[in-house]
Amino acid sequence: MPKPVGRISSRRMRRKIPKGVIHIRASFNNTIATVTDVRGQVVSWSPAGACGFRGTKKSTPFAAQTATENAVRTSIDQGMKQAEVMISGPGPGRDTALRAIRRSGVVLGFVRDVTPTPHNGCRPPKKKRV
Repeated sequence: MPKPVGRISSRRMRRKIPKGVIHIRASFNNTIATVTDVRGQVVSWSPAGACGFRGTKKSTPFAAQTATENAVRTSIDQGMKQAEVMISGPGPGRDTALRAIRRSGVVLGFVRDVTPTPHNGCRPPKKKRV
């Protein structure tokens, strides 16, 4: 029986990425920061829950700041110098996450709000009768 041909190198390979995209997903319950390269492959990511915040503390601006700092720090270690920021969602961690990115020393190309807005999409639930 022939041996299966697969990847031999380690899974967590250190790539040099000079430019990246930082995606901030700020919901009302959590904030997730994801750093990708320009092709969209994830380099590092950090939700507020992984930083030790649980329950309602995950939805605070401080939790969003900590999560963003963690994600950006690991990508800076891999050589990221420039970044573009995509912010999505209505949560309380939007501004604080952006401030954390500005403080990290990464040169920002642009900051874009990519929150999806419905063009009168779903039908609302029926009104309550009392």
